[in-house]
Amino acid sequence: MSSGYSSLEEEESEEFFTARTSFFGRPPAKARPELQDVQKERETHTYLTKEEVKEKIQNYNSSVTDKLKMTLNSNGTYTGFIKVQMELCRPITVQTSVNPGEHAHNNNETSFYLPPGYVNKLHISSINTVREVIEALLKKFLVFDNPAKFALYKRCHKEDQVYTCKLSDREHPLYMRLVAGPSTETLSFVLREHETGEVMWEAFSLPELQNFLRILDKEEDEQLQILKRRYAAYKDKLEEALGGVWKPG
Repeated sequence: MSSGYSSLEEEESEEFFTARTSFFGRPPAKARPELQDVQKERETHTYLTKEEVKEKIQNYNSSVTDKLKMTLNSNGTYTGFIKVQMELCRPITVQTSVNPGEHAHNNNETSFYLPPGYVNKLHISSINTVREVIEALLKKFLVFDNPAKFALYKRCHKEDQVYTCKLSDREHPLYMRLVAGPSTETLSFVLREHETGEVMWEAFSLPELQNFLRILDKEEDEQLQILKRRYAAYKDKLEEALGGVWKPG
């Protein structure tokens, strides 16, 4: 995986992302904001002038504490960083090391659970959409899963409440970051699987499903071994106690 970063700001670029990551705990509460909030952001985006963007970037850069500032380009677009927290419940399928020019085969793929709270920084442009950000995150980790399986959410803190809302594929995360300011308490981004209520198994390839079965078999065996050791210890203590009771005086 890449150790530096390049950006999403050039559409013809083959590589994206930054490799700097960190671990954070998951917020305990979740709720959905009103649709009115999302619509208000879209309307503001439509009427924001170049001078207003310039002013907001200046205010944003004066407030950042982690040196992740935004840059205004001469054509009116701007670039900057967003942080995306990975909250994935199901394992992801990734490509293991493949020599340049080779095509990946089934034996070059593996599935695993991404550690909870994993956070990635992406350097993107104001013209990049939610869908492009999702694709960039998957490409960074060499994830083979279909991007359509995932959705980007925004998380906001308002009056001691946490609101989480799914974003449209056409929205622009860097613009949202600019409007909200650099504080992740005001706004943060989260990558999750789609909330369909049921797993869409037909969206997975056969190698993916086979990997899932292997993971489940391994977890089942581990849990069985834990139970066997626990009950063996109980049995030993019970036999020891019974031996003491029935021991001839």
